Amino acid sequence: MTWKGVKKFGVLALAVVLGAAVLAGCGNDSASGSNKKELVFSKSQGPYSELFEQGVKPILEKKGYTIKARDMSDLLQADVALNEGEVDFNVEQHTAYMDNFNKKQGGHLVALTPIPTVPAGIYAGAKHNLNQIADGDKIAVPNDASNTARAYALLQKAGLITLDPKKDLSTVTQADIIENPHHLEFVEMKSLTIPSVRTDFAFIVITGSIVYNAKIDPSTALLKEDILPHLLLQLVVSDKNKDTQWAKDIKDAYNSEEFKDYMKTHNNGLWYVPENK
Repeated sequence: MTWKGVKKFGVLALAVVLGAAVLAGCGNDSASGSNKKELVFSKSQGPYSELFEQGVKPILEKKGYTIKARDMSDLLQADVALNEGEVDFNVEQHTAYMDNFNKKQGGHLVALTPIPTVPAGIYAGAKHNLNQIADGDKIAVPNDASNTARAYALLQKAGLITLDPKKDLSTVTQADIIENPHHLEFVEMKSLTIPSVRTDFAFIVITGSIVYNAKIDPSTALLKEDILPHLLLQLVVSDKNKDTQWAKDIKDAYNSEEFKDYMKTHNNGLWYVPENK
């Protein structure tokens, strides 16, 4: 073959390869598009993934979906995976966390519908009744921003402190306490560690997933929070997928009569169930 022929053959071969790549790309786009039936969600150890698998997944399977789980060690890892397209959705976070992730990590995540949420609560530590509060008592609260704020809002609901009324309850910090008549000491620490040291404190404030993972009976809460809208758990997807048929079907499953009936028979007081959206 002449050099001219070699070049001609090379051009043709390149065209074939590029054509195949384009076709393959189209296939992938189709598989990841609006009508795909194989979905992957990020799974954590806690009540929200279990609720999805037990109450929502069967509804989606009846519509022809195949659902696979990818285990994640924490919510940050789960959101990175979702933002990069490694998974399709997660059901582990409220909008306060999601908005913070989008802001700090350059994310493009959106919330589609509120889902059942386990409220934060004040639980017994060394003391078992809020009437036993005494000057100088120590109270453990979560140290991540959104959950710290909800802890102080709950402590205000209990009448133990007063927060600056000019401040947004979703962003309050210890510095916003304007009245602390019992001179209480608030120790901010990782949520996961609080149950194991609960007797070191008069009382502890923990969120729903921690209550569940620590196998604490939710009915033993001394006081539960009034869940603010930004703290309701959400079905979350990447912005580019918010209008897909599969995202709509997951949202509809959470808001379906079938799932509502499931919650009526499987809610032992752990869950706050938001109204359908």
